[in-house]
Amino acid sequence: MSMTSVSSFDHPAVRSPRSDAYARPDRPLPSHEAAGGRRWSRDDAREGPSLVTITPPEAVTRQTVGLKGVHAELVRFTGHERVSLRFRAPVHLLVAYEQGERSDGETIVDGAPRSTQRDLARKLTLVPAGHEFREWHEPRTLARLLFFYIDPAVVVGDFDESDLSFGPRLFFDDAALRATAIKLKRAIENPCPGGRLYADALGTVLVHELVRLNGGARVPQTPVRGGLAAWQERTVAAYIDEHMAEQVPLATLAKLVRLSMHYFCRAFRESFGVPPHRYLMMRRIEAAKTLLARRSQSVTEIGLVVGYSETSSFTAAFGKVTGLTPTAYQRSLS
Repeated sequence: MSMTSVSSFDHPAVRSPRSDAYARPDRPLPSHEAAGGRRWSRDDAREGPSLVTITPPEAVTRQTVGLKGVHAELVRFTGHERVSLRFRAPVHLLVAYEQGERSDGETIVDGAPRSTQRDLARKLTLVPAGHEFREWHEPRTLARLLFFYIDPAVVVGDFDESDLSFGPRLFFDDAALRATAIKLKRAIENPCPGGRLYADALGTVLVHELVRLNGGARVPQTPVRGGLAAWQERTVAAYIDEHMAEQVPLATLAKLVRLSMHYFCRAFRESFGVPPHRYLMMRRIEAAKTLLARRSQSVTEIGLVVGYSETSSFTAAFGKVTGLTPTAYQRSLS
């Protein structure tokens, strides 16, 4: 199968060539194969093939750039037909969902609970090397995704091998990591003199951010422009996690980071991608998912633990975020 890539910053977006490798959604993908039935080559980080198989391929446009140890790919949906994605290779895959909402769909990463979350905007998914990633969308809005393929064999010179041993993470958010991904996207879309060196540097920063997130090397977080500073993000996030079962007044959060309520709400949304009340709900639901997986408490008890005094309100909030009832989500883990 021929592979199309963009090796320069001034090349227009290109469509991926057609492939029938994903003709059957349940077809097992051999561990030695990358998407499309081809073997991963160490030259791929430079040449930049499109490794995530997307079916039908004409449903998207794909723009690719090979960086130092990182292959970046910009993917844009072009219509509202059903789209399927699949990937497995001996490289890490970071998926950054810039925008997109699906009316139906599912995302599966080996080692993580499957998700039917519908609002994917500003979310991140990490697929460790060797793990399988499967996803399908019935798009409600046209999605824009960024794929970052990270070859451990290339970037290991700057890290310990243990730093690059990642676990799967599905639909999480990290302001610093997301900000770096967006900077890389802009560097690819808007080339300038010296852009290649800048993009290579951003690719290295992206790996540092993943290592930091994984509990390895610690690097300073860069605040999102116009958003909260790194210490402010940590402060409000920690407070919300510690008090998620309570009412969390905006005035309290704003006071913690020494901002007016008006500016705090704007800065919070810029940093976290959602308003404070929605972030609180999402954190409650993530905590509920963990408790549901343990199966040691009833749905009613879990609802109380994460801040819902009535089971009906907990079920409604859980369904809004995941598309499932708590009971149905728990069954899906079996």
